[in-house]
Amino acid sequence: QYAGIYVTMNAAGHIVMSRVTYEMLGEPEAFGLLYDRVNNRIGLKPTRMSMKNAYPVRVSNKSGAKMVKAYRLIAEHRIKLPHTVRFEDAEIDEDGILVLDLRTAVACRRGLARARRNTSVN
Repeated sequence: QYAGIYVTMNAAGHIVMSRVTYEMLGEPEAFGLLYDRVNNRIGLKPTRMSMKNAYPVRVSNKSGAKMVKAYRLIAEHRIKLPHTVRFEDAEIDEDGILVLDLRTAVACRRGLARARRNTSVN
């Protein structure tokens, strides 16, 4: 999973990418977030923090994974995720934008197990 593009997103809007994916994008300090409603795709465009509406890149874990907190994006566009999903077909297009297709996203086993656990408790 760490050799290629690996990206997940949870219901809180936290987009987490592997260190390798982050390096493929040029290790930007922030991302501009794009949303294509017709195709139900999210785009992460590398940018600088000084740009308007830039989302800073944060450290996610010790392995070098990076996180972008995109709650505002999912709230504005009413994107609902019942659990954490993985973008198996995520790609970096010719413009250097990381494209995440919500239509083909699959449930992460850990996120799905956590969602089941939380619904059984309530």
